[in-house]
Amino acid sequence: MCGIAGYWSASSATVDATPMADALTHRGPDDGGAWADPAVGIALSHRRLSIVDLSPAGHQPMASSCGRYMIVFNGEIYNHLDLRRELEATGAIGWRGHSDTETLVHSIARWGLDATLERAVGMFAIALWDRHAHTLSLARDRMGEKPLFYGWSGIGLVFGSELKALRAAPGFANPVDPNVLSLYLRFNYVPAPWSILRHVYKVEPGVILTLGRDALSVPPALPPTADGASMLPGVTCRRYWSLDAVVAAGADPAMTESEALSGLEAKLTEAVKIQTVADVPVGAFLSGGVDSSAIVALMRNVTSADVKTFTIGFAETGFDEAPHARAVATHLGTDHHEMYVGAEDVRAVIPDLARIYDEPFADSSQIPTVLLSRLTRQSVTVALSGDGGDELFCGYNRYLVSRRYWDAAARVPAPLRAGIGKALTRLSPGTWDALTRLPGAPRISMLGDKVHKVGRMLQTEVGIADIYRTSSEEWSGGLPLTSDIRLAASIDTPPALRNEAAEQMMHWDMQSYLPNDILTKVDRAAMAASLETRVPLLDHRVVEQAWRTPLGFKVRDGQGKWALRQILYRYVPKALIERPKAGFAIPIGAWLRGPLRDWADSLLSVQALAEQPTLDIAAIRTRWTEHLAGTHDRTASLWGVLMFQAWAREWHAR
Repeated sequence: MCGIAGYWSASSATVDATPMADALTHRGPDDGGAWADPAVGIALSHRRLSIVDLSPAGHQPMASSCGRYMIVFNGEIYNHLDLRRELEATGAIGWRGHSDTETLVHSIARWGLDATLERAVGMFAIALWDRHAHTLSLARDRMGEKPLFYGWSGIGLVFGSELKALRAAPGFANPVDPNVLSLYLRFNYVPAPWSILRHVYKVEPGVILTLGRDALSVPPALPPTADGASMLPGVTCRRYWSLDAVVAAGADPAMTESEALSGLEAKLTEAVKIQTVADVPVGAFLSGGVDSSAIVALMRNVTSADVKTFTIGFAETGFDEAPHARAVATHLGTDHHEMYVGAEDVRAVIPDLARIYDEPFADSSQIPTVLLSRLTRQSVTVALSGDGGDELFCGYNRYLVSRRYWDAAARVPAPLRAGIGKALTRLSPGTWDALTRLPGAPRISMLGDKVHKVGRMLQTEVGIADIYRTSSEEWSGGLPLTSDIRLAASIDTPPALRNEAAEQMMHWDMQSYLPNDILTKVDRAAMAASLETRVPLLDHRVVEQAWRTPLGFKVRDGQGKWALRQILYRYVPKALIERPKAGFAIPIGAWLRGPLRDWADSLLSVQALAEQPTLDIAAIRTRWTEHLAGTHDRTASLWGVLMFQAWAREWHAR
């Protein structure tokens, strides 16, 4: 795992991207390098976290042996030894070392960039300079595990793994894009291809962006995308892999139950096996849930080495999953590490969040993820995670609400339906949660939040797209902006490539929520601790197998992840796993009324809000007052504003 950065200037002055890489030292503390060609104004730089081939032979930037290509690369190519064998079958190769970077650049020289990435199994962000064609290509892995920003500034074209690298480029002073702020406040993240800064964008997953000299001078009015013609000379944008195509291909109606289970286990076992390969210690995050437990169980099955596992616990009732993780770890015989945290630990992390997430980001589970990453890095350099299981195997509760219930709700007259929805939201989430603690009441995790989401959905047209947007957006009834110019997001006009509502929402989550929230959260938290994370469930062969699997093998008796559970139960008793889904949640709402109130007050005061002229002070203050009074739980929407305010202060952004 590494950090990459660079720029391409229209001038031929002395060029050096070393300061950009220095801003990414946390991503690569082991080594750094830079390369430049002043004659054409191109500069590349790199920071290295040594994982495979710890020798100087893995140093970057790295040139191809033919001299045509210069590459900087962040990530891992898990099948690079297979690629080496394929290359060697066509002729002798003078290998300098055994790094996957060398395999990658040799493959590009032999087969071209597109064909190489189609063969590659891995996670990556790549910048490739073609010294013959004078083009710069930027590419990102299929699922969006590794980040890659690019944009236009005073010096020309800039790119990097994080925005902090772009800020270190000569003359970079791009301001906040107020239109993109509306996207951020809707979702609590900035969806690709946008970024929070004007004229700065994200390369989308599965995309190759190639830029020529004609692209340097004038920034595009809209970000280039593979789904539309470029509005800018010298820019091409193309997909080498398409999630839409995988989903649209449909499930295999002839697949049997036995084939579903054996196919999934084979693909996932292979993914885990190749992702445990490293020249440094490897461990795993373990929550005790289905996804992480399955990954750890397969790790124990494919390696003879001790498996180290890591979890975070909370003292607050209803939020602590550490005992479940401990039970699974004991059964599997892992070397288990856990740490209990409270409000003081959270308060200590909060000042770091705006620096770690150098674009506004407001999934509050970022806090335990930062703490978990720090704990893990004390023992290992690489950690496997179970992310992606919910989106692939129908794990989220909103997927499991049967279509017939929403069809029935749609037949209720709209005024009556809206009235029921308003009645459900009249009680605060805290009051609903308190009902689950009454004698004999079912224990439903986060009941209040779920009831409020249903209440908001009932106040829409209850179409699938309406339900999905309502469950995804944080501000109902209008955004807290003085001027709400809505940019289009992918979920505004989502494609319906499957007939089942659950599969439609799973697809939409994999398009946006997974890369822009979940994977962003984990990448920044882990890399801030110089920890590499790997996600076996997002090996593209596992993803393709999952989408070929009929929905009936994912949902049984109203419960999701059926196929994944059956594989897990071969290694872990069902009794250790079965419990209501909780997520990686912390009691942030209660802490905002208590130990975090002074911090929140300092960012939500009239004076602090007035520093950002686009924010609607009255709307935000109303929500803050309601939250403090306990009449409403406004945690998610307020956390979005708080993280934006903290980010703006950290980076002096307006």
